[in-house]
Amino acid sequence: MSSFSEDRHPSSTYDNSQEESTPEVDLSPDEPSGSTIEEVQEQNQEQQAQEELQICQDKYVRLAAEFENYKRRAQRDQMDAIRYANESLLKNLLSTIDNLERAIKCGKDAGTSGPLLEGVELTHKQFLETVGKLGVRQVSSEGSLFDHTMHQAVAQVESETIAPNSVVEEFQKGYFLHDRILRPAMVTVAKEKCDQTEPSSAQNDGEEGGIDA
Repeated sequence: MSSFSEDRHPSSTYDNSQEESTPEVDLSPDEPSGSTIEEVQEQNQEQQAQEELQICQDKYVRLAAEFENYKRRAQRDQMDAIRYANESLLKNLLSTIDNLERAIKCGKDAGTSGPLLEGVELTHKQFLETVGKLGVRQVSSEGSLFDHTMHQAVAQVESETIAPNSVVEEFQKGYFLHDRILRPAMVTVAKEKCDQTEPSSAQNDGEEGGIDA
């Protein structure tokens, strides 16, 4: 028995030495170190901060542009409010100018002369000068082409000498206030003359029935 145990002992010794000499292989996946994780987190935070900064800059640019546009609109509206503040008053004064023009026309048609007519003409002239200083000017109508933005057609007449769609006569003068129409002019517009004439009913009857001898 002792000899058998002694024979087995060397082999066990050899096995133990072989196990000790074999290196251990680590099959677990590589795990990032703590410093690498922190660097990735810092990069993500920096990228996120850059994106937020870009968003804030875009919002600032848009808000600045919108505010600039609002400021320009507000200034333009304020200037228009000042420029056309007297529009209603000036429009009401136009009827007075119309009456003065009618009085002058009636006086001239009747052959009236003297200080009275001269005084009316002077008053009319001063009225036009006063409203002219405030930006009022007359619309040029007679002889010009009809424009719906500053003319109001009240009638149409056939004409062979005047081009169609031209103003033939002016019943009431129109006026501008700066570049805005204050009152359109009331005018008569020419149209092309119709050369065709329809035959009378008596002629039609004679042509259809003939004339009895």
